[in-house]
Amino acid sequence: MAPKRIGIIMHGVTGRMGMNQHLVRSILAIRRQGGVALKDGTRLMPDPVLIGRNPDKIRALAAEHGVARWGTDLGQALQSEADSVFFDAASTQLRPGLLKQAIAAGKHLYCEKPVSTTLAEAMDLYQAAKKAKVKHGVVQDKLWLPGMLKLAKLRDQGFFGRILSVRGEFGYWVFEGDPARNRPAQRPSWNYRKQDGGGIILDMLCHWRYLLDNLFGEVEALSCLGATHIPQRWDEAGKRYRATADDAAYASFRLKGNVIAHFNSSWTVRVRRDELLTLQVDGTEGSAVAGLRGCRIQSYADTPKPVWNPDIPQPIDFYAGWKELPEEDTDNAFKAQWELFLRHVAGESKTFRWGLLEGAKGVQLAELGLKSWKQRKWLDVPKIKP
Repeated sequence: MAPKRIGIIMHGVTGRMGMNQHLVRSILAIRRQGGVALKDGTRLMPDPVLIGRNPDKIRALAAEHGVARWGTDLGQALQSEADSVFFDAASTQLRPGLLKQAIAAGKHLYCEKPVSTTLAEAMDLYQAAKKAKVKHGVVQDKLWLPGMLKLAKLRDQGFFGRILSVRGEFGYWVFEGDPARNRPAQRPSWNYRKQDGGGIILDMLCHWRYLLDNLFGEVEALSCLGATHIPQRWDEAGKRYRATADDAAYASFRLKGNVIAHFNSSWTVRVRRDELLTLQVDGTEGSAVAGLRGCRIQSYADTPKPVWNPDIPQPIDFYAGWKELPEEDTDNAFKAQWELFLRHVAGESKTFRWGLLEGAKGVQLAELGLKSWKQRKWLDVPKIKP
């Protein structure tokens, strides 16, 4: 049976995330495997068209990966009846306007997060998509990471007992880009300019919202402190600029069921942990430490009984009392969610759990995080009414 084609307009794929995770490791990987399997036995084959502002970059990207279709005119691409899905991974400030154009053209939407810089704008997008009756999804990739899937399985098995707390450590050192030191920055300069939609609170609290809501309990309140630790950086042209956005965030959350969570998020930290993101979950019956891929557990029976004595070397090897869970056969997290969304567009599911409303919840938490920092107090997280 011949595959069923689905045309996808891919915008913002010359950037690191759009190119690596969405184009190469998701859409092109799906094409290499022969498409997405549907329930009726047919396979859905994505046919991307790459759209970008720089013709040299977009042409080179298409040639490198064997993509036949590319262009620089988004308006023209949106008018094509051959392409029913619009995807965006460009900068946050541009996203609402781009999604509105796609909605007006009747396209189904799939996009990176944050979906916007304000909750009001995010809800406006959700209502517009709802009114236009287009299908929509927001990237919430970390839910499909092997480490997070293992945490979900432990939770469902009752391993933790009553969950007490969650501690997250995320980040790495993002170089300032000073040409004199010859250490190029790993992230685009707009990430560090508030006026361009930058800031780690807006970026990462959107992630922590869907992780906490889906794995441990709905977020009910938060307290957040931001910081701009590095006051100046250098842009892609080697020009020095003032960093106006937060590059670190220290946030505490109260979840449903009185679970307490705390996340340190930083682009100014040197890593001494197993992975760039680690979560420790402590419960009455056991604990787990998970990263992007691995997960180690310690049960109540295996918990050591230390005695405080600073006058002798610590006799307990605290690392030895943890058991590593076996590796499981899992797919790329971005690709896994892409396949679910494409099946949704194909009509296999009436609803898609991770749409613009969930994206708005992430923006809400980031907006409240910035407000908490400014007001220096705890804030409740109101329920969003669709």
